[in-house]
Parts: sequence; C-alpha cells; structure tokens
Amino acid sequence: MSKVEKPDYWQKDLVHGRDLSELTTLNLGPTHPATHGIFQNVLTLDGEIILDTEQTIGYIHRAFEKLAERRPFYQIPTLTDRMNYCSSPINNMGWHMTMEKLIGIELPKRVEYMRVIVMELARIADHIICNTIIGQDAGATTPFLYVYQWREKIYDIYEEICGARLTTNMGRIGGWERDFSDLAWKRIRHIVDELPAGLKEFDSMLLRNRIFMDRTIGCGPIGGERALAYGFTGPNLRAAGVDYDVRVSDPYCSYQDFDFIIPVGTNGDTYDRFTVRQEEMRQSISIIRQALEKLEKLSDKTSLRADVPEWVLPPKEDVYSAMEPLIWHFKIVMGETEVPAGEVYHCVEGGNGELGFYLVSDGGRTPFRLHLRRPCYIYYQAYPEMIKGGMLSDAILTMSSMNVIAGELDA
Repeated sequence: MSKVEKPDYWQKDLVHGRDLSELTTLNLGPTHPATHGIFQNVLTLDGEIILDTEQTIGYIHRAFEKLAERRPFYQIPTLTDRMNYCSSPINNMGWHMTMEKLIGIELPKRVEYMRVIVMELARIADHIICNTIIGQDAGATTPFLYVYQWREKIYDIYEEICGARLTTNMGRIGGWERDFSDLAWKRIRHIVDELPAGLKEFDSMLLRNRIFMDRTIGCGPIGGERALAYGFTGPNLRAAGVDYDVRVSDPYCSYQDFDFIIPVGTNGDTYDRFTVRQEEMRQSISIIRQALEKLEKLSDKTSLRADVPEWVLPPKEDVYSAMEPLIWHFKIVMGETEVPAGEVYHCVEGGNGELGFYLVSDGGRTPFRLHLRRPCYIYYQAYPEMIKGGMLSDAILTMSSMNVIAGELDA
C-alpha cells in the first residue's frame, strides 16, 4: 500500500518552520465588534503573534457603479452618500464637480467657498470618528465620549443645511439649492471658535499619554515607498512622510485661494496617523475661518448657483405655480436635459484620501460608465503586510488608524 500523503495544511510552513497544526486560525469578522465594519480577516496566529492573514471584502456590495448606469445624473448623489458615510458631503461635492467638469459649468466664488466650508466640516467629522476610535481601541473611553460631541454639532449643521445628518445628498449640480440659514452660519462660527479648545483637550488626554504612546508608536508601520507602491493617498500616505494632497496638487473649488499646511509623519505608524489627522483638523478650522472671511469680502453676496437653468432646479414655489418651471423640474430630475458625450476624471481630497470619479458619457440620460476610486479599497490591500509579525491587539489598532470604511470597500 502506498503511503498516504498528508494534506497541504499539515506540511511545514517554509517561512516560519512551524507545524501548521499547532497554529491557530482566527476569523476576525465579518461581524466581530472590533472590525468597525462588515469585513473579514482570517488570521493565522502563533499565540498572539500574527503570522499570516487574508482579508475578504464585499459583504455590503451595493453595485453602485452598475446602478449609476441606470440612474439619471441628478439622482446619483444618493449613491455617493453611502460610500464613506462618515464624510458624505465631500462625496456629494465630488460628484457635482465631476458633472460640472463634463458639462463645462463655471461656478461663482461664493458657491465654491460655501462648498469648501462644508467639505472641511466633513473632514473634521471624519477625523474625529477615526481618532476617537483609536483612543477607544487603545483602552481610553473618555476621549471617545467627550470629543464625539463635536461630530454631533457638525451633524447639526448638516441638518440645518439640508435636513439630513449622515447621508446628506447635499448641494446640487451647478451650486446650492438654497442659502445657509442664519442658524447654520451661527453654528459654523461656533465650531470655528470653540473646537480648537476641544482639540487641545483631546491632545492633553492622548498625545503624550505614556500608555497611548506605547500602544501606538511602532504599531502597524508602513514606509512612504511601500505606501506609494500600494497607491496610498490621504492621511495614511502623509503619515508615511509623503506630502501629497489633492487640494494642493490639483486644486479644485478655489482651494488655491487658501493658505494651509500639509502635515506629514515620519514612521507611517498608528501614532503618526493619529497626529496627522489631529493637525489636519486644525488646518480645516483655519480653512473654514479663511472662507468665512473671504465670503464677507465678496462683492457678490447672493449668488448660489451658476447660470445654467437646464441643470439648476427652479424654486419650489415657482414649480407649484407656473408651467415652465414645472417642466424644467421634471426634465432635470428625470434626466431629460442634454448631456455632452465624453469622458472625464475628477478627484477630491476625501476624508481618507483621493476620491475619484471616472465618468464616461455617450450623450444619453444616464452614465455609459462610472467608476469610483475609493481610497479605502486601495489601501486596505496593504493591511496584511502592516500587521504581520505584530500582536493581535495591534491589528485592531492598525485597522482603526487606517480608518477603513466598509462602505468604500466594494462599491
């Protein structure tokens, strides 16, 4: 009788020289409470040391790109809301700007400055979520509970502007549907005035906290060269020492009118990702303050949209009382306005990096093809390399500091 060969999983691991039968396989996800989203990592452990891992995505695949091929252009922002839902307004504005680039719409400065304010508020909210959860996963609950109030205050501003808090569907192609209310402006100024002190308290709780530093310094590092090879952008790339920011390298929405610093790290570890986001929040506050000042100095203080009636919804009171506005309203919403054929790519600096929209139009009422460049999908592929050789507890912290949003993984 011939000798029965053992299955592959009984063979010696050529890298670590261990019998795999003595190792542990741990299914981290897709519903594990430490994963902060619906995704899965199958870890091979030697005790608590991670030897190997394989990630699985697609648990909340929504087929956005195919859905967009069946939706009129005006109905697509609701899809963008649900990618990185921690900073939905940036997604909304990115789509609006992509369509404006295809059509060739020039916006008034006031519209662009108002967009900048909303996008920077969204960036702050996104970073608050990421950094407070890093603290929580390192064992510090107080910063999470304390600083989260500022995220809720930003959501109060969203609600005052558009009526929604999380999935905002904010703004319109060609501008804004209405001006911000006096209460919204008051809340924006309150954030600008009060949040710096809140961030200073946040720093005092964690930045030089010995336990937090021991848990995060050297945790999940990646160098600048490897980060670029993977296609990193955003805070995770800047934490690795590369000062790439879409707002500077390819300005949009008049970002060239603003002065701000691009913070960078050195080691690309969890601590650097935390500190980079902390400083980015301060820079966002500075940008909002500059935008408020620029709005005060504009000679045109009323423009809310470009002069493109075929793309801007008429006032609701006119729709209810006159035939022509009613017709335009129907044509715009149902995709009956003329769209040029062509292809464009437009990107914005999202909360987690370069958020890009590659749009192909054949002149029809819906996109011929729409591809979304989701930053989380790009950099999550580096996660196994970043956690191999580390502790299981470090894998959780690394995931938190990368700010992997499940909604962006498999659109």
